[in-house]
Amino acid sequence: MDERLRLAKAFVDGTVCAGWEMAPLAGDASARRYYRLRSAGNTAILMDAPPERGQSVGRFLDVARFLEDVGLSVPAALAADRVGGFALLEDLGDLVFSRLAEERPEMEPTLYEAATDVLVELDGLAVPESAPALGPELMAAQVEPAYEWYRDGIRAARRVGFERLRTGLQAALSATATGMGQPTFLLRDFHSENLIWMPDRVGLRRVGLLDFQDAMAGPPGYDLVSMLLDARRDVSPGVSADAKHRFAKATGRDPTALEAAFAAVGAQRNLRILGVFARLAVESGKPRYLDFIPRVWQHVMNCLSHPALAEVAGIVAEDLPEPTPSNLLELKGRCHQIHR
Repeated sequence: MDERLRLAKAFVDGTVCAGWEMAPLAGDASARRYYRLRSAGNTAILMDAPPERGQSVGRFLDVARFLEDVGLSVPAALAADRVGGFALLEDLGDLVFSRLAEERPEMEPTLYEAATDVLVELDGLAVPESAPALGPELMAAQVEPAYEWYRDGIRAARRVGFERLRTGLQAALSATATGMGQPTFLLRDFHSENLIWMPDRVGLRRVGLLDFQDAMAGPPGYDLVSMLLDARRDVSPGVSADAKHRFAKATGRDPTALEAAFAAVGAQRNLRILGVFARLAVESGKPRYLDFIPRVWQHVMNCLSHPALAEVAGIVAEDLPEPTPSNLLELKGRCHQIHR
């Protein structure tokens, strides 16, 4: 038993779930680990967020309290060790949007309408003072892993500097933000694997929220991009168009300005994800993330087709190679070299 698992079991033994059966759940792209605890038909979730690896239970609990106070569904905290990095949480269930939409395609419009309404609610909230700012400068800088890990992981790629793309993307983000108003509260990873359908609840509370500890204040519509340009599943075009229309109408935002901002944020977010997934494969030995890269690349291409992103599109075309089967095989080979 590794030391972290031993500490996790010791934490659970000091809670109401002492002695419950404990089984690991599929992890995410972070250093966090999750376990489902079971006993006599009851369940709970254990979050293991090791502080030494940059994780914070405290941030999760603080954001959860804020979201709960405004009437949204988040896992209730049953016990926590902020210093040690453990939290015992309510189990919101297994009706994850991604799985439910695949098994019951007729549910997709209902799911995404409900999720869009949550985003409208978040858009209208006063941003907590504790929320870090996500502005154009930081957003542009976040794209560097697309060069460091994706491009440089493909030996055939041209070795060029990141500065041109950073400058062009920052300018595009700043320009398209002008028609969208003040920064709003963003959960940042608002996508199908972090949303739980809870049909026994009503209104906005039918959507259970997970993985929101990295919430920030940033461009309106960012979470809409996260939801509709999902790295893990294709959202139906009609559902996507309806969600944009619903969000624009409910928030009073100009649809044309929203489309431009959606393209700029979508390009930024997916270029960043391109690099993050390459890093997870090569550095962390998780090659399964390479399977998502073609979809992420297509999101980038679709966003760069907007006229507001013409300059950025030209830079990406020159600097970043397409994820062809041979290029993905090159990345996969790098992963095997490091982790063999």
